[in-house]
Amino acid sequence: AALAYLGSAFIAAEEASADPRYKEMIVAGQAADVVYTDYFSGIPANYLKASIGLQGFDAENLPATEKGKMDFGVGSREGPRAWRDIWSAGQGVGNIHEVLPTAELVARMVREYEDTRRRLCGAA
Repeated sequence: AALAYLGSAFIAAEEASADPRYKEMIVAGQAADVVYTDYFSGIPANYLKASIGLQGFDAENLPATEKGKMDFGVGSREGPRAWRDIWSAGQGVGNIHEVLPTAELVARMVREYEDTRRRLCGAA
């Protein structure tokens, strides 16, 4: 791959300060649990449907937003905020099955990369 997105796995790492419920949503999540929308900030981003629901929104029926308008707080500064209360994750959440220490997560990624490289390029 020329580029890979790996952030969601690190949000769910043991050392991450993310809310434990956020980590649980990532571990339980699938690509179908991710909503791509600009509703919460004006910037298109991926959010977990379950976190949208926890804040009282219907992820399937978010209103259209005004093009070019950025607002990082939905409604008011006291209301739900993108990334703080409405949690982001990528489509790769379906590949995250447990909360791991960062060192173990990185070691596994290195192993998987090496295994794949050997399979594709022959034992080198």
